[in-house]
Amino acid sequence: MIRLSLFPAALVLGALVLGISGCGASEPDRQIVSTTPPAGQPANPRVLIETSKGNITVELFGANAPKTVANFLGYVKSGFYDGTIFHRVIPGFMIQGGGMTPDMAEKPKGASIPNEADNGLKNLRGTFAMARMEAPDSAASQFFINVKNNPFLDHRGTSYDTWGYAVFGQVVDGMNVVDAIAATPRGDRGPYQDVPVEPVVMKRVTLLPAAARPGSAEGQKR
Repeated sequence: MIRLSLFPAALVLGALVLGISGCGASEPDRQIVSTTPPAGQPANPRVLIETSKGNITVELFGANAPKTVANFLGYVKSGFYDGTIFHRVIPGFMIQGGGMTPDMAEKPKGASIPNEADNGLKNLRGTFAMARMEAPDSAASQFFINVKNNPFLDHRGTSYDTWGYAVFGQVVDGMNVVDAIAATPRGDRGPYQDVPVEPVVMKRVTLLPAAARPGSAEGQKR
């Protein structure tokens, strides 16, 4: 049993005591197959995360989590994530990044956003979700990728303990890189736990052109 500690800008699970290795064991690990935009809407945007361990491509579900996706893309377009690290990794659970530099300094972030965890999307293996503090509407720049199905992170109600963590995308390429990051040796650095011993750096995070997105008008012409 592992108690997840609370520290600044961490993914917070309140006072839950969780058996990480057993999370999602009641069903096979799976990913969302597809979340198609409404008819007439543009194809889902995709973001390329170039890391020191390899590349990860994430598809974003703007129709399900419009405020979260707009917030994330704002950070992407500003270059905020370039040079940040995956600062917290827990095998059999998730990898977290989006706000810390290799020297474990937190970058100045923007305002918090509303929690869209009630959008019907689940924290399945490979999904992309917002990290936050204890208050439901406290997410800003940090995100995590689920390494296993984590149903205890899903929206179950409107209290602090049941609001959940907003899923707003999924990994469509590079899940092997996510698994490699989750398996990297880790330790403590000051007050921070589960920090990779060798920094896993997001060298560049960019929005892919529409032609690279399946279902886009440009893509269909090719």
